[in-house]
Amino acid sequence: MSALPSSIPGQPCAVSPALEALLLQSNLRVDIVAELQYCGSWFLEEPRYHCGLFHLVGTGNCQVESKAIGLRMELAAGDLVVLPHGDPHRLRATTHEDDATSLICGELHFPAHARHPLSHALPPCFTVRSSEAGDMFGQLANMMVQVSQSRQPGRQVLLNKLADTLFALAVCDYASRNVERQGLFAALADARICKVLHAVHEKPGEPWTMPSMAALACMSRSAFAERFTQLMHMPPMQYVTQWRVSVAEKLLRERQLSVASIAERLGYASEAAFRRLFKRVSGISPGAVRADALAA
Repeated sequence: MSALPSSIPGQPCAVSPALEALLLQSNLRVDIVAELQYCGSWFLEEPRYHCGLFHLVGTGNCQVESKAIGLRMELAAGDLVVLPHGDPHRLRATTHEDDATSLICGELHFPAHARHPLSHALPPCFTVRSSEAGDMFGQLANMMVQVSQSRQPGRQVLLNKLADTLFALAVCDYASRNVERQGLFAALADARICKVLHAVHEKPGEPWTMPSMAALACMSRSAFAERFTQLMHMPPMQYVTQWRVSVAEKLLRERQLSVASIAERLGYASEAAFRRLFKRVSGISPGAVRADALAA
């Protein structure tokens, strides 16, 4: 994921350092898979997908409908709708018969084997309104539309890079606006737990223990464990392990470090211990992840 400034003009509040660190370390791939142009009356029926989906309205207007939303929502040019879990949905025309509607559609690929905090914290569907999300979001959405309409060399690479940043902005917009926070976003709203998450996300290889995390949060061990588990729906040390496995999967797929180097970077005493833990948590061996990345 792309880096974000700690404060975004036009946004209601600053991006949490813990969320920024998570996005920077995240093994999340964003791909543009379709650029669609419609005129007149049309509808697009999307079944359940194995990955997350999003649609950016380039021009015109349309309507999105899904059981995940529970109602129909109108989308205007520059608006983004995100379905992080790939829920079935329908897009239909609401523009005048003579007006055109264009869509830029993409996929969100969370780590295939590690439990990613974002995939469990995001709702089935959320939207980002260009008119409310600030200048940076609007400019980026416009740039994507311009690149999509151009014959720029390397346009697919550019679109994927821009979409990666657009999704990061969308997550930050959701985090700052949504009042019914759950999981990760609820924890980010708690200053003490957020401080611990930031440290864990930035330095997953530190020798984290319950006492060290509780001390960082300025809480007793029992109070910290209870509060963390209440917000994140898992104990602190389990979260540390899950996050290390998620980071390890990213490093394995990048194929720049040996398995032994990754184990050392993430704080494991031996490569064998790391291999056992990785397979126990993810259900697949580090070698299989690396082979899958090589085949891809």
